[in-house]
Amino acid sequence: MAVGLLAILGYALLRPDGGTTGASLDAKVERGQIVPAADVDRQMRPLAGGPSRSLADYRGQIVVLNFWAAWCRPCEAEAPLLQQAHRELRRTGEGTVLGVTYNDLPDSSRKFVSKYGLSYPSLLDPGTDFAQQYGVRALPETFFIDREGRIRAIARGELTADFLQRSLKRAGSTAVDLTP
Repeated sequence: MAVGLLAILGYALLRPDGGTTGASLDAKVERGQIVPAADVDRQMRPLAGGPSRSLADYRGQIVVLNFWAAWCRPCEAEAPLLQQAHRELRRTGEGTVLGVTYNDLPDSSRKFVSKYGLSYPSLLDPGTDFAQQYGVRALPETFFIDREGRIRAIARGELTADFLQRSLKRAGSTAVDLTP
């Protein structure tokens, strides 16, 4: 039993995210604690090709960071809503939606992007290392990051228009209107 306890403790201390779980991250954000976005300098290849990108490339902007996969049904359901949010964020100059593929084949991801007409960038996360930094447990998961790089809201599961609107405001958006 002592060996098992030591193994669990060792895992928690040696995890790449320093032992942060999705639940503890959620609790900190809910309490209003300042939680910086993780691993902002990690370079990832865009699904559409071109030079590698990182979250740091979007400093000074609101970022809706969405982890998704083509095989995820709730991801399909929320894709049009995220596209609408991206259009509004770009129109107002406030920010962007940034997708991160999760445990998905690039060809499947490209078909998904085409099917839903997604114009926001999606980055490849082979091995889900980047997702692990955010405690991603299931899909979809979405993180709302303000202009200072702090996580202001988290959606674990399919987004609703109401939650998306409130979270964008919490991240500092003033002009985004997602009403149909």
